[in-house]
Amino acid sequence: MTKSHSEIMAGLSLGKITAYAEQYDASLLQPVPRSLGRDSLGIDPTHLPFIGEDIWHGYELSWLNAKGKPMVALATFVVPINSANLVESKSFKLYLNSFNQSRFSDLRQVYQALQRDLSACAGSTVQVTLHNVNEIMVFQPTWIPGHCIDDLDISIDSYQYDPSLLQLAEPAAAVDEKVHSHLLKSNCLITSQPDWASVYIHYRGQAIDHAALLRYLISFRSHNEFHEQCIERIFLDIWQRCQPEYLLVYARYTRRGGLDINPVRASASYKLPNLRLSRQ
Repeated sequence: MTKSHSEIMAGLSLGKITAYAEQYDASLLQPVPRSLGRDSLGIDPTHLPFIGEDIWHGYELSWLNAKGKPMVALATFVVPINSANLVESKSFKLYLNSFNQSRFSDLRQVYQALQRDLSACAGSTVQVTLHNVNEIMVFQPTWIPGHCIDDLDISIDSYQYDPSLLQLAEPAAAVDEKVHSHLLKSNCLITSQPDWASVYIHYRGQAIDHAALLRYLISFRSHNEFHEQCIERIFLDIWQRCQPEYLLVYARYTRRGGLDINPVRASASYKLPNLRLSRQ
């Protein structure tokens, strides 16, 4: 029997006092149907209006080797956007912590467990990459390409989500533009804890008014929604209201509990810049 929105939310560990498991336990992972967010946006799951992926980084992965010696690694997890489910973030953290006192024969066994369990939770193949903690380039802070719109001297008197704030620049001009802002903040759908992000937008089409775009992004400041849902909302609002020929929206969220989530949504094929922020 299909569960209702409220039943699914009530069943999550998010926002509840939860004991940490002492041993590896795949059952800790909790799926959240993507339809919960996409239905409200009118998205047909059989014809997604974008392509992309959800890129997670794990900084607190540890386990015991066959002799009981602790091992550590960093990890990258890529969840396809056509998966049936999101992986709920608190359950993800609890699951990773269940590795801490568990013995694995080798690194491959750890990889296989992660890939198998996360794919089962998401309902689609999740790509897993394990990194040695001495690797530098993957986690090296970098600049975000394009123009930062945060220095615009604008007045703000409302912090409620408002897509009507978006508008094209005048006079209209065709551009191929990359802009970014570090001022995106939304709140967790369940706990209302703040989620902080920098957002990178690359588009081609009629120029978007920068002040209007910044006011729009700031309007998420009191909005409650999961990371992935916020970025899909931003993509669709810009796509529908500004009608660019091409659009990519890429958010780099700050980590919480040893995990960061970085959703990417694009209208066509893309090549991501190697973004890494000092506050991540």
